Amino acid sequence: MAGNTYGTVFKVTTFGESHGEGLGVIIDGCPAGTDIDIQKIQDALDRRRPGAGVNGIKSASVTSRNEPDKAEILSGVFNGKAEGTPIAIVIRNTSQHSSDYSNLAETFRPGHADFTYSEKYGIRDYRGGGRASGRETAARVAAGAVARMILEQKNIKTTAYTLKAAGIKCNKIDFSEIEQNSLRAPDNQAAALMEQKIDEFRRNGDSAGGIIECVVKGVPAGLGEPVFDKLDAELAKAMLSVGAVKGIEFGAGFSAADLCGSVNNDRMHAENGKAVFDTNNAGGILGGISNGNDIVFRVAVKPVPSIFQAQNTVCRKDGVYESTELQIKGRHDVCLCPRIVPVIEAMTDIVLADMLLRN
Repeated sequence: MAGNTYGTVFKVTTFGESHGEGLGVIIDGCPAGTDIDIQKIQDALDRRRPGAGVNGIKSASVTSRNEPDKAEILSGVFNGKAEGTPIAIVIRNTSQHSSDYSNLAETFRPGHADFTYSEKYGIRDYRGGGRASGRETAARVAAGAVARMILEQKNIKTTAYTLKAAGIKCNKIDFSEIEQNSLRAPDNQAAALMEQKIDEFRRNGDSAGGIIECVVKGVPAGLGEPVFDKLDAELAKAMLSVGAVKGIEFGAGFSAADLCGSVNNDRMHAENGKAVFDTNNAGGILGGISNGNDIVFRVAVKPVPSIFQAQNTVCRKDGVYESTELQIKGRHDVCLCPRIVPVIEAMTDIVLADMLLRN
């Protein structure tokens, strides 16, 4: 299987399956001498891990699978500093209920990668989705925590949050409220309405999607490689590599299609000898290169495909597909938004760390 590595200088390779012994990541290219704080890696994993909630606030949106997701650094760090050699981090699986998936050996779940993996490789780990499981993102979050330690040296700060979930959108953006509610939304009042709607989906055996917005402050002008390795292109690739993400837009995004150039262009003026942008419709990126504004983008998160309703699908018997009906078992999220927020932050930090080192 190819495609398990991202990055040019700061390279991240993840490994492992949802119901295997564990998952992990190899980080190559972290500059020697970088302070590596294992507690920061653990804190990042705790924000993503199943069953944790947000600062102890439980939600109807998340799975009941509860694992410690304890990070173990196997190599590349000595006395709290990166050695310049590959950093290996492993996260053991401890709460697998593989029997929940015994009926999926030859039956394919709608909305999942079961069918495509089987067609491509001829073999798949059907327990929890194997490599295609959202649990793979734990390894990304660990790598993102290391990337963030590099970015902190340049005062670059990434903040993601749930802008919309289950059809309910935030009416304000207050970063101080993100970790005060179960949806990681910057609007506590909207979050309460989201939670009510998600609980309704849960009781009906259904699921919900949403939109995550990400803002990066402190990015200097000049990050990004023109043409094929544009900063927005790399961010888009990173975000769309997350299984649940189905779309991305920067700045004004798709609404720019309805604007005229005189409105969409970010005009500039000089202030204390520096160039300043009046607006940020470009989302902080021009010509594939950061312009010094905040980087702003949004990703669309699809509804969780594992729903507790009978669905039409196919099963395979002796190499022949037959129609069947499937009732999914197990423990599953209802809305991924609160748990995917740390993943979006991690992938953003990985891209920015790589671009910073490439510069």
